[in-house]
Amino acid sequence: MDINTIRQETRGLKDGKIFLNNAGSSLMPDLVTDAMVDYLKLEEFSGGYHVADVNADILEEFYDETAKLVNAGPSNMAFATSATEAYSKALSSIIFKEGDVIITTADDYISNQITFISLQKKIGVKIIRMKNLPDHELDLEDLQRLIREHHPKLIAVTHIPTNSGLIQNVEAVGKMCREHDILYLVDACQSVGQMVVDVEKIGCDFLTATGRKFLRGPRGTGFLFVSDRVLEQDYAPLLLDMRGADCTGYNDYELFRTAKRFEHWEFSYASMLGLKHAVRYANNIGMDMVEKYNRELSRKLRENLKNYGFNVWDWGNRLSSIVTFSGPDGDLENIRKVLKENNVYFSVTYKNSALIDFTKKDINGIVRLSPHYFNTIEEIEKVSEILKASLK
Repeated sequence: MDINTIRQETRGLKDGKIFLNNAGSSLMPDLVTDAMVDYLKLEEFSGGYHVADVNADILEEFYDETAKLVNAGPSNMAFATSATEAYSKALSSIIFKEGDVIITTADDYISNQITFISLQKKIGVKIIRMKNLPDHELDLEDLQRLIREHHPKLIAVTHIPTNSGLIQNVEAVGKMCREHDILYLVDACQSVGQMVVDVEKIGCDFLTATGRKFLRGPRGTGFLFVSDRVLEQDYAPLLLDMRGADCTGYNDYELFRTAKRFEHWEFSYASMLGLKHAVRYANNIGMDMVEKYNRELSRKLRENLKNYGFNVWDWGNRLSSIVTFSGPDGDLENIRKVLKENNVYFSVTYKNSALIDFTKKDINGIVRLSPHYFNTIEEIEKVSEILKASLK
């Protein structure tokens, strides 16, 4: 990786900021923004239908690039306006009935937990959370027991929770799902773009991702992977439109054969084009290179924070490029103040966004820094020194 070139191709880095909020919404490469603006200008003068028709082949490349990113086929990929939309459509394709069981983890993303609770309230599904081992990894023996006891309709795991650096063992869970023929949904919104994600190795039926985080794409974008076995069994969103099926009679339709059945007719083609360029940018660099570099950035940051006396709240054997911490006395506000004064971009997560995890850790919130491949070791050292000085 040529870090200097990558930084030069990112206008957002040219004003002196240190940007460490890539787990929230990252900085887009120049070519992503330029492609979207150029496309909108074409729509301004020619109208959206004409521009989409003329650029049909270019837009279709979105499916090739996202497929390459996660080791899938283009027919398995669908555009989404967010990871949440992708997740909701995947869930809506599963016909739940009262008493069906969803097994998830205690570290699942809070929005997903709320969705499961909504299904519990409206349909009567049961939510069961597998245990964690003393080293904070998933207890796979407990999962095996839960599968035998409850015969779940679905197992759902967030690859990397938004509130900590934990990387959950989605591959081992996928192996169990295949052995027991259980539907498997993976939320990869924090892992896609910062590390290698391979749907074949994971063994999932659905995988959801967003564009705005580590992929460095625009807001209002995401994608959904749908496995061949799910497509062949005619799973489809609860609410279809003509993007997903062909009306074959007054009271009948025929599903289209690809994952595009999970899309709706109307969405922003400029945004889709922007995400395509963001994914291609990541593919051209190589996710193995990105993962290796990010691992070193986050390792150094955690090491510094611990050495300086901060409480680091990332628990687990494998940790990602999300670093969460608080002051020695649990302080967040002074850290926020100091980082803002020094033009460091960050985020803060409070207990209502990670109720189970933060209750277990007995904390009310964390500061989150999420370095990415356009950051430098020098920036990590500078931020570490800024934070160290805040303790005096």
